[in-house]
Amino acid sequence: MSAAPIPLIELRGASKHFVKSLDLAAKIGKRLGANVREEVVRAVDNVDIAVFPGEVVGLVGESGCGKSTLGRLAAGLLTLSDGERYWRGTPLGKLATSDARKQQLKLQMIFQDPYASLNPRMRVIDIVGEAPVAHRLIGPRQRREYVGVMLNRVGLDPTLMRRYPHQFSGGQRARIGIARALAVKPEFLVCDESVAALDVSIQAQVLNLFMDLKGALNLTYLFISHDLGVVRFLSDRVVVMYLGRIVETAPTSALFAAPSHPYTQALLAEVGRVEPKKRTYVPIKGEIPSPLDPPSGCHFHPRCPYVMPRCRESAPPLFDVGPGRASACWLSETRADAGRL
Repeated sequence: MSAAPIPLIELRGASKHFVKSLDLAAKIGKRLGANVREEVVRAVDNVDIAVFPGEVVGLVGESGCGKSTLGRLAAGLLTLSDGERYWRGTPLGKLATSDARKQQLKLQMIFQDPYASLNPRMRVIDIVGEAPVAHRLIGPRQRREYVGVMLNRVGLDPTLMRRYPHQFSGGQRARIGIARALAVKPEFLVCDESVAALDVSIQAQVLNLFMDLKGALNLTYLFISHDLGVVRFLSDRVVVMYLGRIVETAPTSALFAAPSHPYTQALLAEVGRVEPKKRTYVPIKGEIPSPLDPPSGCHFHPRCPYVMPRCRESAPPLFDVGPGRASACWLSETRADAGRL
């Protein structure tokens, strides 16, 4: 038997909590008997996720579900409140500082807003060329030529490298952001809604660029998006998040053909389709709860059409429901048991 593949990047038991401490007035009020306490946002709550070399994993969910925070944890831009991050099976937290810095260069992030993510006071040659020079991947005298290669790789004219970001269109700025990430020779890219701010026609061009770069540079992507059509086009596998937890993961074709978790079913029911027959549109009931005060048990139970008493009492684990598939729903427990018989 061949050995199981080792994930390129893996998070185990990953949690990220943001705490708003009490100010002076609140502390005084608490001493006087007021019912006040620190506010804790559990943006990511005990999540396990693995991305394998050469894979494109789509991460989807409603706004506020924690998918951007999870992406930042994977890229190392945020520190974990709990859990461990692994690179090729090695815990990154246990590496020496110099080794950790070298590994960190291999994990880069491309941000959502091509307008806000580029320094307006820096020229493109500095935006793209600063990091490879600082990390000694190239010498200062090689910067101009190297930036030209990077710009050419993402479909931009190298003669424009002396311009500022405001002199480019939204699609061109998105390409500059991609060139900046590629300049340090990464292996893993977290793309956080990287085409959401672009016109539809420009989106298609940038998505095709992502796929071309993947093949040419052997890249691995965690692609975060609320657009299920984009995820379906790009991804090999889809991970669905709801209120800080993963509720379903499956190969893309299997998930779109037969979603398992009630939340995933509701998400896909909202996707527009061209069909000859009429289809009744049923929106997801209610609104996503506040992460400051999440529901007990399964976080989705206040909106779920199949809710049972058990759902309110305890959170379901991810049950295996098929090849490469898992669903965090108590209804899936029966299917998982049936599959083991």
